[in-house]
Amino acid sequence: MKNIPDILSTSAALAGALSLDTLLRMLMDAAAELTGAEAGSVLLLDKSSGELVFAVATGEESASLSEIRLQPGEGIAGWVAKTAKPTLVNDVRSDDRHASNVDIKSGFTTESLLAVPMLHDGEVIGVLEAVNKRHGAFGKDDLTILSAFANLAAVAIANAQRFENLTSQNRRLREEAFGKWELVGKSRVISKLRDLIERVAVTPATVLITGESGTGKEVVAHQIHEQSQRAENVFIKVSCSAIPETLLESELFGHERGAFTGAIDRRIGRCEAAAGGTILLDEIGEITYSVQTKLLRFLQEKEFERLGSGKTLISDVRVLAATNRNLQESVKSGAFREDLYYRLNVVPIEVAPLREHTEDIPLLIEHFLGKLVEQFPHTIRKVDSEAMDFLMRYRWPGNVRELENMVERCAVISQSETITVDLLPPEIKGTSSGGEAAELLTDMTLPQAEEAIIRRALRTTRGNVSKTARMLDISRDRLRYRLKRYGIDTEEYR
Repeated sequence: MKNIPDILSTSAALAGALSLDTLLRMLMDAAAELTGAEAGSVLLLDKSSGELVFAVATGEESASLSEIRLQPGEGIAGWVAKTAKPTLVNDVRSDDRHASNVDIKSGFTTESLLAVPMLHDGEVIGVLEAVNKRHGAFGKDDLTILSAFANLAAVAIANAQRFENLTSQNRRLREEAFGKWELVGKSRVISKLRDLIERVAVTPATVLITGESGTGKEVVAHQIHEQSQRAENVFIKVSCSAIPETLLESELFGHERGAFTGAIDRRIGRCEAAAGGTILLDEIGEITYSVQTKLLRFLQEKEFERLGSGKTLISDVRVLAATNRNLQESVKSGAFREDLYYRLNVVPIEVAPLREHTEDIPLLIEHFLGKLVEQFPHTIRKVDSEAMDFLMRYRWPGNVRELENMVERCAVISQSETITVDLLPPEIKGTSSGGEAAELLTDMTLPQAEEAIIRRALRTTRGNVSKTARMLDISRDRLRYRLKRYGIDTEEYR
């Protein structure tokens, strides 16, 4: 007879198996090993119907057993599940309870059988079986040892099921969250950005994300995290500009009780809480010089100390940083450490302003309207052509965030299914109402105005260079020169 240490050592191995499928196969093998049987099987109870279902079993055709559902009380296993009593049968052919169709399905001949209930919180959740004693016949000791093991197995199964439920829920929540941070657009600009994110995400490199306010730098950061090997772990954002500079160091690295006035307890910092995952340092250009020094050490060594403590801690975190500032200018002025800048700027990603990919505006509006349906009901389904023309001509100083706010405003005040010109904010209508002349009357420089006119013409001609040249009344060569000068790719407009 196997002793208690044998059961405990086997149970310890099972404790590390969080995959339910892996665990069930381990249980099947352990049941056979502990009792000296040729094989084992695990049946789980379907609570809704009271039927027993083969989860794992021995035999070349064992997969087909999943099609068999033993009715309450059917077969020896069914009897065990119904009565919650273990049983030992050394000649199953002489037992009226034996379900012979199971052998036919599995291709395995059952001669002797141990079947014990698996109980969790006082309820039967399944039946554990040991089949065919290798030498001699099953005895009471075998039944006792398998019954004891079944109690441990029941706990392991319940834990694995709970873990799989949590994992499934976590995956669903992550998918929903990932949808929230979707990178919307089909333009050449967005396609190139997606390609860069895919290449960067699989590496451990530190990334500096730059761009104007409202372009979607946080969306890019989430995309990098979700496509990385750290996607299963936490993503933490720190808004450096929103935290007083006197508290930022504590926010990042934590503090011990009594480290400063008001520190009534120990607090773990964001860098420590993000261990194994990703941290986004938003508006990195706002941090003070002293915090820059400690952040540089953390980036280089992954080491830090909580305020008020001399103990060095280590945290494995991928760092992403974002800013709408020109950090190179901050370096020149002495406001930002040059060594920290280069440590952050391992892989630079610049997010283009919306005015450089206005062809994505229709898709962005559709995306925002879909998100708003989840928050409050609205009837808007489309944008009429006149309003869309205004939206495509506007320069969007607030970028994608400004567009999203505009869409939400229209969804709130509209009483029809269409966004019309009268719903648009004055600044959008004012900028576009005078056509090209109105664009030239804005605060644009002459080169900016020229670029805007060329891009508008390309939108109209869908990137056709000849038609664009004729529309602007210039030669093809002069147009090509200006396209090269302003870095305009006509493929973006096809």
